Amino acid sequence: MPELPEVETVARGLQQAIAGRRIMSVSMGKTDFIDDPAAIEQQLPGRRIERVERYGKFMLLRLSEANGTAKGSDGGTKDIGSATRESASAALLVHLGMTGNLAPSLAALPHEKHTHVTFLLDDGRELRYTDSRRFGRMAYLERAPLGVELERFGADPLEITSEEFAELVRGRRARIKALLLDQSVLRGVGNIYADESLWRAQIHPARLGANLNLREVEVLRRALQAILRNAIALRGSSISDFLDAEGQPGEYQRHHRAYGREGKKCFRCGATIRRAIVAGRSSYFCPACQHAPRGKRRTGKRVKRMSGKSGSKG
Repeated sequence: MPELPEVETVARGLQQAIAGRRIMSVSMGKTDFIDDPAAIEQQLPGRRIERVERYGKFMLLRLSEANGTAKGSDGGTKDIGSATRESASAALLVHLGMTGNLAPSLAALPHEKHTHVTFLLDDGRELRYTDSRRFGRMAYLERAPLGVELERFGADPLEITSEEFAELVRGRRARIKALLLDQSVLRGVGNIYADESLWRAQIHPARLGANLNLREVEVLRRALQAILRNAIALRGSSISDFLDAEGQPGEYQRHHRAYGREGKKCFRCGATIRRAIVAGRSSYFCPACQHAPRGKRRTGKRVKRMSGKSGSKG
């Protein structure tokens, strides 16, 4: 599932490609991943895409006020009306799920299979959402509902300060892996970058956040931010289906040091990377570099299962 670097990559690409364009019409196929399909069909035509930004693992297409008339999904025109005009805080919220892709395309090109939403833009191009498994989400949200939606997420890991990060981590008796994945604590971090950051910081994923000292917490914060920025620079990790807004895969998977490397040698010490279940997720770590907490060490045996309490995963 796309994490912060992948979503940031797509958002930046869309910002360059479609910001400032007006949505003329909307057509839909399957809509089971859309909160309110009718709201999108009724509210988006006539609105300008002011900007595209990332919020955690979500993209927000910030929308202008609607103009007086716009083309409907059947190609005709319809009156938007003053009653439906919203401030620029209204947005289209998009979560790509596991296989979602949102990208502009020439209208003349045939639609790919599993194209479920098409936005006709005022320059003749189409913004198309494709998703074979439909595990994503799309919703039109006005100012108040959007605020409520975003309030449930935690701090942005790229912006969090040392003091804030230490308070969040050391104030909770949960596994550090669970804390990194908890979207109400940090928004945007997923399995890949949690494992990569913990490996770089030499912290075992099953350690309790409350038991980390201040030096370890700060090393982890810096590792997390450095890895996320490097991954963004390389357009994210393409593990299976991820493509950016230009249809290109990311490159950061070539730089993974822990994630997906079970049975391979640790780049740092040469020990064998292992995999265990921590916080309900597969976690990759080096047993030599990332020492297990007391009670979890088993001489000559692989750690089978380590659980941790976590909040919303987003």
